[in-house]
Amino acid sequence: MSYRPGRPRARRSAAARSSAAAISAVLAAALVLVQAPGAIADSAPADPASPSSPVTVTADSLPTVQIDGVVWQQAIIGDTVYAVGRFSTARPAGAAAGSQTTPRNNILAYSLSTGRLITRFTASLNAQGLAVTASPDGTRLYVGGDFTQVNGQVSSRVVALDPANGAIIPGWSPGISGQVRAIAATPDTVYLGGSFNAVGSTSRSKLAAFRASDGGLLAWQPRAAGGSVNALVLAPDRSKLVVGGSFTALNGSSQPGFGLGAVDTVNGGSLATPVNDVVRNAGSDAAVTSLSSDGTSWYGTAFINVSNKGTGNLEGSFAANWSNLDIKWIDDCRGDSHSVFANNTAVYKAGHSHDCGKINGFPETMPKSWHRALAYSKAATQTLTRPSTRFPSFLGKPAPALLAWFPDMDTGTATGQNQGPWVVTGNDQYVVMGGEFKNVNLSGQQGLSRFAISAIAPNKEGPRSSSAATNPVLTSPSAGKINISWQSNWDRDNSRLSYTLYRDGKVINTRTMSSRFWYRPTAEYLDSVPPGTAHSYRVVVTDAFGNAKSSTSVSLTAK
Repeated sequence: MSYRPGRPRARRSAAARSSAAAISAVLAAALVLVQAPGAIADSAPADPASPSSPVTVTADSLPTVQIDGVVWQQAIIGDTVYAVGRFSTARPAGAAAGSQTTPRNNILAYSLSTGRLITRFTASLNAQGLAVTASPDGTRLYVGGDFTQVNGQVSSRVVALDPANGAIIPGWSPGISGQVRAIAATPDTVYLGGSFNAVGSTSRSKLAAFRASDGGLLAWQPRAAGGSVNALVLAPDRSKLVVGGSFTALNGSSQPGFGLGAVDTVNGGSLATPVNDVVRNAGSDAAVTSLSSDGTSWYGTAFINVSNKGTGNLEGSFAANWSNLDIKWIDDCRGDSHSVFANNTAVYKAGHSHDCGKINGFPETMPKSWHRALAYSKAATQTLTRPSTRFPSFLGKPAPALLAWFPDMDTGTATGQNQGPWVVTGNDQYVVMGGEFKNVNLSGQQGLSRFAISAIAPNKEGPRSSSAATNPVLTSPSAGKINISWQSNWDRDNSRLSYTLYRDGKVINTRTMSSRFWYRPTAEYLDSVPPGTAHSYRVVVTDAFGNAKSSTSVSLTAK
């Protein structure tokens, strides 16, 4: 099928697919009704050591190679990013669709630091790639998907490649009967998950393990039933493997095992997984969509097809502890989530969230506005207290802070699902996203994008609202008094903005205020002037990196 396996086609109206930027004006009209955000965190927070205000990458979209389809997954080895999906050409950043193209069939490599295509890596898949993982030592690249040929040679749905040039590593060629959607690797063992039911003539139910040395099938055989395996993540000590997907039972159990469960990496037996008591997404219209780890915690995302009454309770993301496999926090934003990645300071998510009100984030709008790239604190900073009459509730569960990182990523057309980014990964300096989006921050950038920490980013994302939207409003309440009020601005990656108020070209007041696109409080200043005199006022707003925007000058004669 042309859409992402294991996920139903999204059903979104054209009106509902408006970009986040276009909806900001709608939100501004209702700002007084919205609760103030709890955390003040962005690319230059006041206290980056605070758990609730960690530093993020900036929202600057860095020039990156583009593709003509969809990217499903990415993996990083050193300064090289490997992307797999369904596409046939690559082109440089800034190039229009169909121009300056280089053939690349469903897999490519590019530089993490420059975004340029790595031309020496020329692997080719004859059908879409769905999973890509590096070996722990970085000497192999394992790729899975729908393909039956790699570089013109028979290779049934999984292959090991040389990361330097994309050549097939000989002597490693398991024959898988169906789709491979997830791969996890140790120095000795490679674990696969998907929708297959056999390896060669040997039965395997959605999960299998192989020797890293020669691809030999191992006896390990946990059984997933009732749906596919979409994601795998290994514990830091490699003793357990967490499995996620749409399956309704794992080793015959549905708790744990309803879309999520952990198994022993040696014997395949099920392990207690308390997180599955909380997150329960499985079946034909709900699933766990991704899993990842930062070495201390592990993270997951989920979806529900609400219109089809899918058997799930989470559309957001979650964090869990490796120590006991129990919940650390729940991101109860509404809107399907596709992928999650945590670096040393923050957690990043790809999806299409449209209501984060339960975690003191942006509210629902009508028509809906989609926010496809979000960031959260790694620590739990609050408790979920808002019940829901329509959706399942996680009352009393810990939740993260929604951070001030709001790059604008639009809807693509490659899959027909009206989605933008499908995958996010990175390291401690960069965050990379892949999917089917065509524009980032309202400029052409198709299928792949990069973001970086402020030390290596251009830091050009500044205050967003127009001058007219922040013009001061003047009144003279009494003799010799002029009251100046103005609505605060907002920034894609800075929540704290500085405001300088000028009277007749001279500074009379400075202040710093916190705002987000949905929360823009009004500032006021009462000025004393000689009665009957006329004066002009303007406000200049500046972010932490010196990006500034000025209102126009507005004049009034005092009483």
